Amino acid sequence: MNSQTEEHRAKLAQLIKARALRFGDFTLASGQKSDYYIDGKQISLSGEGLYLLAGLILDTLAPEVEAVGGMAIGADPIAGAVVALAVGRGRKLDAFIVRKEHKERGTRQQVEGPLGPGVKVAMLEDVITTGGSTLRAIEALQREYDAEVVSVVAMVDRLQGAGENLAAAGYQLTALFDITELGVRPDSPA
Repeated sequence: MNSQTEEHRAKLAQLIKARALRFGDFTLASGQKSDYYIDGKQISLSGEGLYLLAGLILDTLAPEVEAVGGMAIGADPIAGAVVALAVGRGRKLDAFIVRKEHKERGTRQQVEGPLGPGVKVAMLEDVITTGGSTLRAIEALQREYDAEVVSVVAMVDRLQGAGENLAAAGYQLTALFDITELGVRPDSPA
């Protein structure tokens, strides 16, 4: 890791702790209860946070990745920033979004983006807990585009089973941070 990457990583960690990390009583998308919550949109919808996040994600992507995206709405701004920043670094990437359900009008697709059959993708997440929504998004991508998932990249891994669940399905999780690196004790998996 070069000094600029280390500096950006440290700044992003600071932003996550200051803007996105909350303590209280929360129910997560996985249905689990938690005494902390990371509101990833506080990072992905701020200029500085999104710039840092997109750059760090771009640094992790394998050369064969052709497109990035994930479940709407969490991955949407991240995917857009990664592909825009990629252009400045001389790399061509496309973005995609995966809806929770098929659209009932127009093309009726669940996955939107300039993708072709067999596209090689990286799935993006702001915060990942069990990996369930990522696995559902992967199913949609494979059904509609026969996509090959090269990697799954998350801003923060809550350390509640996502890595293991994705690995069991044949996917590799790369997290920029795990929750302990932000000074928080992980919740026990339910």
